[in-house]
Amino acid sequence: MTDTPAQREYFLDSIRAWLMLLGIPFHISLIYSSHVWHVNSATPTWWLTLFNDFIHAFRMQVFFVISGYFSYMLFLRYARPRWWKVRVERVGIPMLTAIPLLTLPQFMMLQYVKGKTDGWAALSLYDKYNTLVWELISHLWFLLVLVILTTLSLVLFQKMRASVRSPRADFYASLTPLRFILLFACAGVLYGALRRTLLLLCEPVLRDGLFNFTVMQTLFYLPFFLLGALVFKYPALKAKFLTLSPTYCAGAALSFAAYLLNQRYGSGEGWMYETESVITMVMGICMVNVVFALGYRLLNSHSPRVTYFVNASLFIYLVHHPLTLFFGAYITPHIASNTLGFLCGLVFVVGLAIVLYELHLRVPLLRFLFSGKPQKRPVVAASA
Repeated sequence: MTDTPAQREYFLDSIRAWLMLLGIPFHISLIYSSHVWHVNSATPTWWLTLFNDFIHAFRMQVFFVISGYFSYMLFLRYARPRWWKVRVERVGIPMLTAIPLLTLPQFMMLQYVKGKTDGWAALSLYDKYNTLVWELISHLWFLLVLVILTTLSLVLFQKMRASVRSPRADFYASLTPLRFILLFACAGVLYGALRRTLLLLCEPVLRDGLFNFTVMQTLFYLPFFLLGALVFKYPALKAKFLTLSPTYCAGAALSFAAYLLNQRYGSGEGWMYETESVITMVMGICMVNVVFALGYRLLNSHSPRVTYFVNASLFIYLVHHPLTLFFGAYITPHIASNTLGFLCGLVFVVGLAIVLYELHLRVPLLRFLFSGKPQKRPVVAASA
């Protein structure tokens, strides 16, 4: 355990916040895209579909790299039991809070919007359970995955810390962008092979919400989470990702083109999802370099405005989903233009989310529930 404070890296804080907030235009554009969602506009718009696909292809991969980076940084600072407790509270408490306060009302609203209230009683007990898992965890899945990755890291990070003087440092420093791309492409192949095996041997398990969130999502994002820890551990590796690479830029462009082709011509009954796992693995590692390098150049400075959104990003992300669905169900049908509807949706969702954020700051219990941080009592000045 060490109490030496690490130098503040503003660009990583900013990237993490903006990736979280990028979920707002992602979900609003989903309403107006060609993808089938809970709520959709009457007709899709091509550029909002393209915009939505681009965000979806890389956002969470980069987010988990940053999560692994900060998790390992704090792992070196605290004793293991305290580290696990702090990390799990920071993500677990907001997740458990959001289920009854946000996703449950959201689920009930969607039941009425879709006219499925009468069919609920006809579902089997397992179907009711599975539906609730999918709907109540919903956009909170990444918090559940972070809890699992944090628990696994009690062992993984300990082994990583034990190898202080290791030839692995030279190995990671020597990895070229092309080798990194190949490594993550292989990880995507392994993940796709696992999915195909489960599809052939035990197909119903892939429809189980809890299995998908706890096992499949965890396995997919584990390489990115560990990469973040390695980037913190090895400065030479970090320097490589902070320098914009033409290879990574070309890889990001080509993998995104492949992603669009797979979306256009792939079939869910074929190899579409296995192919997508390889493509998004490659897209993720390439965009880590692009986002880190650009963020390091453009966002590596202190700004009160950015700090505000860094602190508010988790709360805004949690509340934006039901607000977006409300907008899509009750306001979108009254706006003829999809582009105008998208812009109005941004104003509506972001504006209400900030108002709710400011209101929750004034209630200590809500501040604790949506942050997982114990609220400090104000210091009373001693009388003279």
